[in-house]
Amino acid sequence: MSLWQFLIGRPIRSREAAHEEIGSTEGLAALSLDALSSVAYGPEAIALVLVTAGAAALHYLLPISLAIVGLLAILVLSYSQVIEAYPRGGGAYAVSRENLGTQVSQVAAAALVVDYILTVAISISAGVEALSSAFPVLRPATLPLCLVILAAITLMNLRGVGDSARAFLLPTMVFIVGLLALLAWGFVHPVLPVAHPALPPARSVPLFFLLTAFAAGCTALTGVEAIANGVPLFREPRMLRAKRTEWLLGGILGLMLLGLAILTIRFGVLPGGQQTMLSRVMTAAVGRSWAYYVVSLAITAVLGLAANTSFGGLPLLASILARDQYLPHVFAMRGDRLVFSPGIWVLSCAAAVLLIASDGNTQALIPLFAIGVFTGFTLSQAGMVVHWWHRRVPNWKLRIGLNGLGALATGVATLLFVGTKFLEGAWVVVLAIPLLVWMFRRVHHYYGQVDEILEPGQRPGPVVAKARPLVVVPITPTLTALTRRALDHALSLSDEVIAVAVLFDPETSSDPTPESLHASWEAWDPPVRLVTLHSQYHSVVRPLIRFIATLDHRTDQRVLVLIPEVVPSRPADELLHNRVGWMVASALRRRTDVLIGMVPMHLREEHPAP
Repeated sequence: MSLWQFLIGRPIRSREAAHEEIGSTEGLAALSLDALSSVAYGPEAIALVLVTAGAAALHYLLPISLAIVGLLAILVLSYSQVIEAYPRGGGAYAVSRENLGTQVSQVAAAALVVDYILTVAISISAGVEALSSAFPVLRPATLPLCLVILAAITLMNLRGVGDSARAFLLPTMVFIVGLLALLAWGFVHPVLPVAHPALPPARSVPLFFLLTAFAAGCTALTGVEAIANGVPLFREPRMLRAKRTEWLLGGILGLMLLGLAILTIRFGVLPGGQQTMLSRVMTAAVGRSWAYYVVSLAITAVLGLAANTSFGGLPLLASILARDQYLPHVFAMRGDRLVFSPGIWVLSCAAAVLLIASDGNTQALIPLFAIGVFTGFTLSQAGMVVHWWHRRVPNWKLRIGLNGLGALATGVATLLFVGTKFLEGAWVVVLAIPLLVWMFRRVHHYYGQVDEILEPGQRPGPVVAKARPLVVVPITPTLTALTRRALDHALSLSDEVIAVAVLFDPETSSDPTPESLHASWEAWDPPVRLVTLHSQYHSVVRPLIRFIATLDHRTDQRVLVLIPEVVPSRPADELLHNRVGWMVASALRRRTDVLIGMVPMHLREEHPAP
């Protein structure tokens, strides 16, 4: 077993794919951690806006949280309908593609891609921030910790969605049960400890602050759509299991948001400083007891693992986009563990770039967040309105009303995000989405041109016999067993074979002189003509290309360049060999009148390279 197989597990047969499918409870760990963990930064984002108008404004935390929970209920019901109508996954992209057209669906896909990447970066940075709140000594190592967690989650997802969901299930349950129990204890504690003085009496706050705070708090709703995007990941009956997970997510997240809002006001907790607001609320409820540290560690784990939502969603979305020819086809390829590994690698690298650029600072990334996902929310709900209008299923008017309300609410929230966060960094997302759409169209245009040439699905034309090729074999100035092997193959393909050696200036090279090479050739006496080329520069490729261009051959005859190549017995030994053959092949690929072939010579284990 190789080291890589030890890390990600043995290859899985296609018939074993059911092993990687997940149930409703596992769906919370695989696809819901993004939304659940947002309680660590969503309420604090609201409070940070409100306190700019004074500590008394924090009383509005509860009404704003109620409005966000109301929007959460609309989204949960709406996405339950998306799951029912589009069980093959794709979420906002699939809905808008069928109901709003391909151009709008590309915007939805771009918004989801941006959201997934930001989700990974923000979740991990928030997790490390929560950890450093509990253990301040770790604060200087914020960025290294972020990258280590990212690497661990990437590796776990390369093992498969099922394995990652089962591995993350325990910390997910500890987080849910622990935080809900801690909040409940904060309500019923006989002698409520107060961490801070009571808040001043409530007073009126400008509408602008309330709208800005609402927009900031809507970051707590990101991830609600991930379950609808990943329906194919569930076991049968997929649709029912996915809907159950969506309902569980909505109920748990709603309780947490309201509980935190009430206790924040009750304890008079203010945001800011070196400790998160959630950590201060927990300290006020139970003190720095064992329960505080257990829940803090669970929050850290879940915040870091919340990135798993994106690792479950983006590779699947990328595979759908690749199938529709908006992304390279490699994104539709599954790895040995039956996961879409190219999407996992790209997501991991993009998130690493964001973490390094922001130095692992959550608040630096928050302004970029939620615009993408709320754009997807809006397009998904608008698409479902059109869907029900055309289908006219039972209760279609009620369904249209629900999705229409969802589209209106999320559309207003999207505009608020853009308006209030634009100068704080949201302009990056506003720019990134059109750039991704442009990329989708360029990829689609390219594949359209390829299809015109390859004519997939059509009967190919008649096969025409061509003349045997003129074979050119590049050889080294020093004759070896590799030279003999290459000429053996060349003579089995054609009677017209030319061996070509490129020689450098003898004063700057240890190669044989032309005279000594021809003498060795005549002594060996193979039935092949030898041509020597002299290069004024230390380049094998350019003289060889020029020579091939001057070859005189019949119009119905192709030139075949047969490149000898040493294949080491160990992959690490590849670095010990030059890549001249690869460079020659790369240079010839664009010539339409030249065929390229490789003659590998494997170095056996019984004759290892020194």
